[in-house]
Amino acid sequence: MSGAADFSGGAGRFHAEDSRGEALGIDISPVSNQDDALARIGQILDGPDIPSPNAVGHRVVHGGPRLVDHCLIGDAVIRELERATAFAPLHIPPALSVMRYARQHFPGIPQAACFDTAFHARMPDVARVLPIPKAYQSEGIRRYGFHGLSCESIVRQLGGDIPGRLVIAHLGNGASVTAVKDGRSIDTSMGLTPTGGVIMGTRAGDLDPGILVYLAREKAFDAAMLEDLVDHRSGLLGISGIDSDMRALKAAASTNADAWLAIEMFCYCVRKQVAAMIAVLAGVDMIVFTGGIGENDREARAAICGGLAWIGVSLDDARSHSAENPLDDPVSRLSVRVLASQEDEQIAWHSWALARGSPL
Repeated sequence: MSGAADFSGGAGRFHAEDSRGEALGIDISPVSNQDDALARIGQILDGPDIPSPNAVGHRVVHGGPRLVDHCLIGDAVIRELERATAFAPLHIPPALSVMRYARQHFPGIPQAACFDTAFHARMPDVARVLPIPKAYQSEGIRRYGFHGLSCESIVRQLGGDIPGRLVIAHLGNGASVTAVKDGRSIDTSMGLTPTGGVIMGTRAGDLDPGILVYLAREKAFDAAMLEDLVDHRSGLLGISGIDSDMRALKAAASTNADAWLAIEMFCYCVRKQVAAMIAVLAGVDMIVFTGGIGENDREARAAICGGLAWIGVSLDDARSHSAENPLDDPVSRLSVRVLASQEDEQIAWHSWALARGSPL
């Protein structure tokens, strides 16, 4: 069984289907908010032909400084997440709302919190520590990294074929690049929050912090205004002035110079981060593209890889066009692949393992 609730287009859309692809539930009206979506999920799961879940897994973007590993959810975890809200004020409160609903609706069933930060939790200090005074570091201000569940799923899919030096480019509306050595994250482009790193759909990525100081001093921006600027009005949307979706920008690029510039800047920025992670790894054996853009946009992949010929990257045009692995041609010095980001499957794996191996 699978499904989703999507609020991105105004009126919320909800769908659920069984393993045969047949729709579940008879209510097809829009859902107006998260509470409506949760109620609809509860109705479906309470149906006579639906077995009770063995466990409930929750994706949590940020666990704060203390929750660094996937774990079963209890009162102490809820309290810790409440304290960590300042690290992800847009993400943690709705996640807590879902947790409270699920714990009430499925009492006694194990519930797991799966953190996007966990994969990066043991990066070396040279990558993890930020260049700020120690007093702030002790409060938990450090590089956390995100898209960890996606990176975990890539490592799991590669299995015994995982190379010693791997770069994962998770490219979608949110985007990050991660250096993986012997299966472990050693550096990643995102930092304290999912705003940093490469240019994204509406997020700025890395900025000179002096820009924010200037806006606060000269334009009277407060914290909420700065957050809105860097999270919702920047990135591809800010550069192009028309859209945050790469598909819309490509459609407009032939007649709109700003749309073309946004695409060019995105690929340029990703290429720089890939090269940086290659330097961190002291070389590279494989690059994996994943995420909506990474999996589906062959032109973006070609533009990124085309600027990496100096390291020996060479793509096979036909396989790259069809996303048939490997994408590299016989003369390439390293492997280039496309793999689906399987975050939901990764959450299911962790939730099942925690439910079987840990007490409630």
